[in-house]
Amino acid sequence: MIGGRMNIARSKIAILATNGFEQSELLVPLRRLKEVGAQVDIVSPEEEKIRGWNGDDWGGNVDVDVNLSDADPDDYDALVLPGGQINPDLLRVNEKAVQFVRAFAKSGRPIAAICHAPWLLIEADIARGLRATSYQSIKKDMMNAGAEWVDEPAVVDRNIVTSRNPGDLDSFCSSIIEVMERSATPQHHAAE
Repeated sequence: MIGGRMNIARSKIAILATNGFEQSELLVPLRRLKEVGAQVDIVSPEEEKIRGWNGDDWGGNVDVDVNLSDADPDDYDALVLPGGQINPDLLRVNEKAVQFVRAFAKSGRPIAAICHAPWLLIEADIARGLRATSYQSIKKDMMNAGAEWVDEPAVVDRNIVTSRNPGDLDSFCSSIIEVMERSATPQHHAAE
């Protein structure tokens, strides 16, 4: 940290995903966060590679850096949850994935969820009282979980960023970076 603020260029960020992630919602934040100097790991319950969803068909593969079973949330300064319909639906029934998300919420470290990924916020019991957005089709799910749902490109409440869809990726990524820069989260990797 520098003057009580996180140095994003020395931060370590986890992107939690599995097969069926919306391709742009993983690749764009991955690229943007690396451009500002963050170390970014793809964390997944799958081994080696996961396959994206692009438009109306399967997309390309992305290498998995850390298997979820081996991942320690305390090793990361922030968590990014890409959407797509398949990816968060699979992750929200995976107890290790839900516990991983819950660990970030308990510590107050930044979490960013786009599209259908706020399903994981619901499953981790952190949506109640949260001002947030999501893909339109899970608006009712968010509201039923106690979130104050709003129709905006990117919503920041505490250290949680939510966005609606791939069209919001610029706002989503900018909001992640802003939240991390103002975060008072302990810097885990400043000595590395």
